Amino acid sequence: MTAVAGRRAAVFGWTKAGLLILFVFVFLIPIYVLLVTSFKPLTEADPGQAWNLPQTWTTEAWRVAWEKLAPGLWNSVLLAVPGSLLSCALGSMNGYVLSKWRFPGADVLFTLFLFGMFIPYQGVMIPLVQLLVWVDEQAGLQGVFYGGIPGLVLAHVVYGIPICTLIFRNYYVTIPDELIEASRVDGAGMLRAYWSVVLPVSAPAIAVVIIWQFTSLWNDFLFAVFLTGPTSWPTTVMLNNIAGAQATPYSQQMAAAILASVPTMVIYVVLGRFFMRGLMAGALKG
Repeated sequence: MTAVAGRRAAVFGWTKAGLLILFVFVFLIPIYVLLVTSFKPLTEADPGQAWNLPQTWTTEAWRVAWEKLAPGLWNSVLLAVPGSLLSCALGSMNGYVLSKWRFPGADVLFTLFLFGMFIPYQGVMIPLVQLLVWVDEQAGLQGVFYGGIPGLVLAHVVYGIPICTLIFRNYYVTIPDELIEASRVDGAGMLRAYWSVVLPVSAPAIAVVIIWQFTSLWNDFLFAVFLTGPTSWPTTVMLNNIAGAQATPYSQQMAAAILASVPTMVIYVVLGRFFMRGLMAGALKG
């Protein structure tokens, strides 16, 4: 029986490994096409030759893609970095109050926060544009909020509050209430307990929110098209504009797509080990 069980375990292990290798192979097929096409000259960059290796390797497409995308990449950095940090800070404080400092109507307020997750972008686009135009007029600023990066950051931060609050609230529910009570006994107030007790153990939730919001802001297209002008267009809009008049420059598009995706991949690689732990925290509680 032991030998039979060992053989079954071995067969199961090899089958699982084979399936995982197959899934990895299927997942990497688009990346292979992106890479090989990006190194082809325009004469070889054709859908009919997508699977073929370049006969002539060149980095010309990468140079052109970088020149076209560079302003958009910088605009995306100005959008995604402050937007992610502000969303993280607001979501953390909201989640802390809703999980550890209960008050009358807290559950109703939390429910109202969650309703914000289900409002489609298209449903708020016109009033959002009107609001940003009004803010510019009242502040005497022309093209700062409507037409500039600050307005786009504001829109994403407000739209990200519900999901960020949910993630932090579910994570903070798993922190023992005894820690907060002990800090109160030692004389810590609401903010002191948050800063000294809760925030130092929030790394998994912070990683989830940063990855979530950074990816959302970096990949945004709809808000960017409606709320920004040509000088403030982020990467996604610039990437959409890389197209030829007579022929499609596939190699440039592929190189630009890889350049546009690198920052989000780096963020996930750096913070990915915290991602699932923070995302699943509170799944069975709260």
